[in-house]
Amino acid sequence: MHVIPYGGLLAGGLAAGETVLVSGATGNLGSCAVAVALAMGAGRVVAPGRDRAVLDLLAERFGPRVRPVELCGDADTDLAAMRANGPVDLVLDLLPPRAPASVARAAAMTVREHGRVVLMGGVGMLGGAELSLPYPWLMRNSVTVRGQWMYPRAANVGIIRLLASGALDLAPERVTRFELPEVDKAVAHAAASGGAFSRTVLTPMA
Repeated sequence: MHVIPYGGLLAGGLAAGETVLVSGATGNLGSCAVAVALAMGAGRVVAPGRDRAVLDLLAERFGPRVRPVELCGDADTDLAAMRANGPVDLVLDLLPPRAPASVARAAAMTVREHGRVVLMGGVGMLGGAELSLPYPWLMRNSVTVRGQWMYPRAANVGIIRLLASGALDLAPERVTRFELPEVDKAVAHAAASGGAFSRTVLTPMA
């Protein structure tokens, strides 16, 4: 799971000490992205979302380097709230297909001059408005926008190194295991128990 946002952070060229905004931070992939960004040396991670409980969990687990931002749904208000945490070097969008394009747009427009935006989510896959970013803003601020599907093969080695070094700690994650013949139970459990840091795992039979 963590290797997917790791691929996005690699694509965005995350450097140590930079500020990352994870759009969709309260989801499964988004919460993983927060953990991986910090493990890679991000100085600050801005974590916007609507789920107050998950935002509190992120702040509790990772401390002051995480800046939770509770979104209200008004684009201008949300944009101001996300920008209040200072200049953003990199935006990683991991919003799900049901999220409106306006939320992705507001997050993207927090990025500073010469900043980068990486799109990895599902916005637009269920229809609705397209992501519309202003041409003059992109050009005058030299903003880079790129899409990233999954991750390069070399990312597998990188994520293993982060885990082996202890920089990325998975110990606090809630893992429920099922053996392979219990696949139906596993699917039902995953559907009912999804969320940040909650994992459902299928294991081979002993």
